[in-house]
Formats: sequence, C-alpha cells, structure tokens
Amino acid sequence: QVQLVESGGGLVQAGDSLRLSCAASGRTFSNYAMGWFRQAPGKEREFVAGINWSGLNTYYADSVEGRFTISRDNAAITVYLQMNSLKPEDTAVYYCAADAVYYRSFPPRVAHDYPVWGQGTQVTVSS
Repeated sequence: QVQLVESGGGLVQAGDSLRLSCAASGRTFSNYAMGWFRQAPGKEREFVAGINWSGLNTYYADSVEGRFTISRDNAAITVYLQMNSLKPEDTAVYYCAADAVYYRSFPPRVAHDYPVWGQGTQVTVSS
C-alpha cells in the first residue's frame, strides 16, 4: 500500500513562493502518474497539476498555469509543486495523489482517477 506525505505548506504573503513536496513509499513510485489537488473552505476539491510517470507530460489548471510547476524525482520518490506569484485565492489545503494505472501517458485530471491520497498541507496566502 502506497503512502503519501506532503510537506512545505505555510503562511506567506501575496507574490511569495512556496515549494510543496510529496514523499511516497510502499510501491514502485516511478510507474505512476501523480497529481496535486487543493480544497478551499466551502469549495470542492479541484485539480491543480498532474505529471505522468516519466515526468515528460504535465497538465495544469488554468488558474495556476504559468505560476506553478509540477516535477518529480523518481530516484528520491518525491513529487514537487513549485508555486510562484502566490495569490490569496490560492489559499487551500493541498493534497498529493497517486494514480493506480501503470505508465499512463498523460496524468489524470479528475480526483476519482487517483485512489491514493496524502493527508494534505495548508497553504495560506495573505493579501
């Protein structure tokens, strides 16, 4: 059973940067796509970014395109989310998620395609 542990969240000001990390354990990490989602109070969980097993293909939500970058280090079994130019509307709990399909060419963009989730890390951006 794979386990995911997020870290790197915190309280920052608008315009600042943060890097989230998601450390995986328990199965062969490099075979699966990974994704980042977020959930703000009173809102549904939404897709933020995804990366396929090789790291060559990525997807981003329109709201973060050009500001956030997802990457992975398969040797370190970790996926990252570099968040630049943060805005107050980026405030949310951020979750890392793992796919269950081998070698998917493109990462899924819907939550139900990710069966494994981390516990989340809070990101708060003040104006």
